[in-house]
Amino acid sequence: MPDSSPMVTPAQRKWLPWLTAVGFFMQTLDGTILNTALPSMAEALGESPLQMQSVIIAYMLTVALLIPASGWLADRFGTRRVYLVAILLFTLGSLACAIANTLPMLVIARVLQGVGGALLMPIGRLAVLRVYSKHELLRVMSFVTIPGLLGPLIGPALGGWLVEVASWHWVFLINLPVGLLGFVASWHFMPDLRQHTARFDWQGFVLFSVGMVLVSVGLQGLGEHSISTGWALFAVLFGLAAMASYWLYAATAEQPLFSLALFKTSTFAIGIWGNLFARLGSGAMPFLTPLFLQLGLGFSPSKAGMTMIPTVIGAMLTKTLVNKLIPRIGYRRILIGNTLALGAMIASFYFIDNQVPHGVLLVWLAVFGAINSLQFSAMNTLTLQDLSSEHASSGNGLLSVVMQLSMSLGVAIAASLLGLFSIGQPEESGRWLEGFHLTYLCIGLMSMLAALIFAQLAREKR
Repeated sequence: MPDSSPMVTPAQRKWLPWLTAVGFFMQTLDGTILNTALPSMAEALGESPLQMQSVIIAYMLTVALLIPASGWLADRFGTRRVYLVAILLFTLGSLACAIANTLPMLVIARVLQGVGGALLMPIGRLAVLRVYSKHELLRVMSFVTIPGLLGPLIGPALGGWLVEVASWHWVFLINLPVGLLGFVASWHFMPDLRQHTARFDWQGFVLFSVGMVLVSVGLQGLGEHSISTGWALFAVLFGLAAMASYWLYAATAEQPLFSLALFKTSTFAIGIWGNLFARLGSGAMPFLTPLFLQLGLGFSPSKAGMTMIPTVIGAMLTKTLVNKLIPRIGYRRILIGNTLALGAMIASFYFIDNQVPHGVLLVWLAVFGAINSLQFSAMNTLTLQDLSSEHASSGNGLLSVVMQLSMSLGVAIAASLLGLFSIGQPEESGRWLEGFHLTYLCIGLMSMLAALIFAQLAREKR
């Protein structure tokens, strides 16, 4: 949208980056503050810590489901209206989470929270893209992403501290004042931008969504035994059939949700499949490691949260090296070598126990964060770089969906393995420690499989 559009006032141009940054901060903070509080939440609700995976997966799946529809909703109803609804739902969902007194109630509240969270960043980013010119965009987007880096940095420590000085409810209640402030500010400063909307592919959306949900629910059911094995297997098979149906449907549809023409670009196809498998392991780490520190090593919630900080610091430092490493070494070598290193780093948590000095553990986590960050940056850039302008938006949407889906599947798989390896006496720390060690070993080896996919890249690719 031109800068001179009468729909955008000078005040809206000034404060729009702040609104988008606040939304991004709320989303990233919520994604990390909860993990440290899971053991305390499980104890308060009378559940096993392994059952709490559904709280994480419910949010991730909801976000994955709504990402494809976010752009269409903004074009149809306007960015201002949709953004206000997103903040309202996220805030109300946070309140519902805080007052939930059973695990099913908490999962339902997380779905409501996820509906709002799924729209916050895409709608804010879309508004920024339409308001600012190209020469302003880099500066504005750099500003917007800074709070997104601060969320994971302070989230684990803040979650652990809140659990100790107050209760787990404050992990969600802290969103209320931020949400209220964001709603009032958005009411005044979010521009109402909309465009002519093309027909939304509802048939493809239903097939794709049903497939994602059922596969995830089936894997989760197999892990935590919340449903019978028969129903869990049926859900997985039904979900795979829905995904196959979408694939066949998209091959002939005029305007499918995600066009199969995207996969004619080899780097996109390799990047998408590599993302899916690589993130199964690394996506499980934010869920698994805070549990490991508290249940396996006996850390307090606040100490576990503080211990997680080097992971984010290592990730932030690596961001400065990506643009130098990839042109010099090439995507193929970077992704094959780093994928194997990432899997080995995850598997190496097998050797961490109470005999490891705390300083060594901090360095261990920092190295993991650095390798993990390099993996994400290289995979994402490879996936999108060769897409045409016609397919860029659809490809970016599919990448976002795959990222959320693979992380939710990773959490489900990790929880399933941990439950399997911890059968016996879960209240004993030694039993938990053995289960965590074997789980880390398995998901590390699983992450290495993505190297086989990245090996299909052309050798001369730079």
